[in-house]
Amino acid sequence: MSTTTEGVQPELSFADSAVRDRLKELPPSAKLVAKVLEGSRPLSQGELAEQSLLPDRTVRYALNRLDEADLVGSRYSFRDARKQVYFLSDKR
Repeated sequence: MSTTTEGVQPELSFADSAVRDRLKELPPSAKLVAKVLEGSRPLSQGELAEQSLLPDRTVRYALNRLDEADLVGSRYSFRDARKQVYFLSDKR
């Protein structure tokens, strides 16, 4: 995952055809994690697992696939610097 200390980049729109095309090729778990991240504050892996009802390992896989598609970014949590939080980001 790429980490950034800057603020969250502009929110992705699922209405954007380029974003939809990149999401089409991803597994269902990655689509679900992206949907959970849509419009929410940055979430930790544990919070994503809790909200999506997916196992931690599946969330990790989904985040890796979203990162490969340049659809997710990460940074250290302001509440707990030991944790990463994830957000939708168009890194193109």
